[in-house]
Amino acid sequence: MRKYWSCSKFANWLRGTPKLSSGTSEEWAAWEKKAKAKNLRYWIAEEGLDYLEGFLYWPVNRLNDIRFYINSRWGTKRHALTSNLKRGQWYDFDTRLLHSVFDELVNFVEIEMAEQLILSSGEESKKYKIPRYKIFFHIGVWRIPEAGIDYLKWASDLKVEDCVDKKDINYGNPTHQALAAQETLKLYRWWKEERPKRPDPSEVSGWNKYDEEKCSEFTTGNINSGSNFISKTVKDENFNNILNLYLQIEKEQEEEDTAMLIRLIRIRQSLWT
Repeated sequence: MRKYWSCSKFANWLRGTPKLSSGTSEEWAAWEKKAKAKNLRYWIAEEGLDYLEGFLYWPVNRLNDIRFYINSRWGTKRHALTSNLKRGQWYDFDTRLLHSVFDELVNFVEIEMAEQLILSSGEESKKYKIPRYKIFFHIGVWRIPEAGIDYLKWASDLKVEDCVDKKDINYGNPTHQALAAQETLKLYRWWKEERPKRPDPSEVSGWNKYDEEKCSEFTTGNINSGSNFISKTVKDENFNNILNLYLQIEKEQEEEDTAMLIRLIRIRQSLWT
């Protein structure tokens, strides 16, 4: 991850207004208005340095374009949503939709957020033992859950300070980025840790046990026991209680899935690097 000249300390000095490390759209708009007040200095720092850097780095940029295309096309597959559902199995669209979106959230945290942390600091690459040649050439996909979580924890603590007076009511409050990071981490942990531990409706309701007992009774009966089995089951109060409990648990879990999916959609504009 090359730091662009327009984001360097020299550019900050040349511009006369240091760039924000992070901020909301309103904060960036306020910074840009302040920086543009110094017309020539702003143009030299923002436009002039970019033109000069683009000219000098032209060969490197073209090689990077090829490398990024290959990695994005066949490595990270940034053009598509994918899931970890078992290949060769049939899944309805609602299941595919839920799993593809949340599995991609996992990829976003464990790959993109992790890269964001590691490439921004040499110390982090040592901490997570990333070979230098991989960082230099940016080879392959790095999946480091701990690094992605650490990045979100760092972002969750960002406070409103830049471009805001200390007397401002929002001073010291979490930034928009911090709030989005907190929500991202909650959704990630729900999908990775909490949801897989949810009880199986068939097991908790007693359906599996009931079904096993009744099927055993059916298979050990005579040839006419099929109709008797069905009629007994319909009239069986225990069966109705088990079925209602099963449907209730299943409904609650489906409603939870829907609610969490909506929460993810609401922060989608914050999910970028």
